[in-house]
Amino acid sequence: MPIHLIKLCVGCDTIEQLSAWQAGRADWRVHTRHTPKRAEELLEGGSLYRVFKNVILCRQRVIGVETVGEGIAKRCELILDPEVIRVAPAPRRPFQGWRYLPHEEAPADLPRGEDAEAMPADLAARLRELGAW
Repeated sequence: MPIHLIKLCVGCDTIEQLSAWQAGRADWRVHTRHTPKRAEELLEGGSLYRVFKNVILCRQRVIGVETVGEGIAKRCELILDPEVIRVAPAPRRPFQGWRYLPHEEAPADLPRGEDAEAMPADLAARLRELGAW
């Protein structure tokens, strides 16, 4: 069973901003200080779940894990599938770095297609704030 990672999305308030920021890049890479010790499980179908303003909103499949640099400059790069998959919003408290997310605790994917965009993002955010969604 795969393991997932969860990480705060800093500098972007919406999935659209994240996509626009990454547009035109050859590949999607996320830099972290430490290489996950469970990288093998991560590559067996794991995803990086992104937290926007204390709510998990999307995920991207992890397709590679590379350790680059040496000594003090050593870091990890997670290579992600460019497809951003929206998930059922799930609240998450602030944290630093990344955390493992067991498959059983991962939010479900939202349906794709015409119905997926039926509710405006600002309305969905307000409903989450009120605890109604």
